[in-house]
Amino acid sequence: MSAREYPDRPWVGIGCLAFRGEDVLLVRRLRPPRQGEWTVPGGAQALGESAEDCARRELREETGIEVGALTLAACVDIVERDAEGRVLFHYTIVDLAGRWLSGEPVAGDDASEACFFSPAELPGLGLWHETLRVIEEARRRLA
Repeated sequence: MSAREYPDRPWVGIGCLAFRGEDVLLVRRLRPPRQGEWTVPGGAQALGESAEDCARRELREETGIEVGALTLAACVDIVERDAEGRVLFHYTIVDLAGRWLSGEPVAGDDASEACFFSPAELPGLGLWHETLRVIEEARRRLA
């Protein structure tokens, strides 16, 4: 059991959406929650680390990508319960978004794959509805 299972408080996670033209960068998760699913790169914010620094660090660690200026895209709560109804995981995710500057996607850290996807490819990935919402909100805010 990980230290994040059955928490006594929500964990703060920071996601970072990187756009190269209309394409968005996603990673396939190695660990729960949402293990094996395509999602926004990101992870836990460290004590003393700013949200922006965390977003850039997680993006670099999981994909090798660098982005320019970041903007707030969305905030999402992920709460998963066990069979008895107890909170197994609770993450509050703050998603930031920016435009690709450099690097080619290489999976690292918590990702098994990292790829840019065109808008037309997204429906075939089986993305969580909140991931789709965040991508669209990020596009709108970066426009």
